[in-house]
Amino acid sequence: MVVSQEVVSKAEEIADQVIRSGKHILPTLARLCLISTFLEDGLRMWFQWNEQKEYMDMSWGCGKFLAHVFVFVNLVGQLGGCVMVIGRWKVNIACGVLFFILVLQTFAYSILFDMQFLFRNLALIGALLLVLAESRVEGRSLFAGVPSLGDNKPKNLLQLAGRILLAFMFITLIRFEVSFLQISQDILGSILMVLVTIGYKTKLSALLLVVLLSALNLYHNAWWTIPDHKPLRDFLKYDFFQTLSVIGGLLMLVSLGPGGVSMDEHKKEW
Repeated sequence: MVVSQEVVSKAEEIADQVIRSGKHILPTLARLCLISTFLEDGLRMWFQWNEQKEYMDMSWGCGKFLAHVFVFVNLVGQLGGCVMVIGRWKVNIACGVLFFILVLQTFAYSILFDMQFLFRNLALIGALLLVLAESRVEGRSLFAGVPSLGDNKPKNLLQLAGRILLAFMFITLIRFEVSFLQISQDILGSILMVLVTIGYKTKLSALLLVVLLSALNLYHNAWWTIPDHKPLRDFLKYDFFQTLSVIGGLLMLVSLGPGGVSMDEHKKEW
């Protein structure tokens, strides 16, 4: 038990050093990762305008005009939202637009009835909530990037909801395969995700999840290795950037901390 505690303490010390070293670039890196799936999908709308329009027309029989409107809204909403998030301009509006796009796509592409895609969209919503939480911190600070003092209940609730929703991403990665590597991955990932959700050893757990998810993403979703003409390339590309966005949410959590509604915060009062 003592050895385990020493290992955890050492790991936390290393994690703190990494976070301190990258504290100036961490929020920006988190935002870049987080918007990646929206940026990729917005560009997809531009380069595949006719294919997306025809798909909507055939799927819903909505006519060419409404199909064009759907593609246009997705294109402008996602690219505009990404620019606003990166530029830290009207972040609450930008997150609202991106949230609307997620809901719109959930119904338009019948994702509501596909648990894997639905859970991933929920995880993306969690990541957006963490961006909102960060904007509240900056908005209440004298200088941008300096955490505000005092209780901030809306921010704490946003961080709590964001942590819970991020957990849905890892659920989609659990595979029931009888192999030592897969079982180890499922157990480790599940433990880390539970720790992030309840807000215990949050920064260390989130950082370890970033490493784990990054490795799994590069291994399972290597879309650049698939020829352009194969449909699998688009599916892997979609999964890759969605996972990258959730990694951005975890990095935001590493930067912000778990918030007031967490075990880490309550430990300070004990």
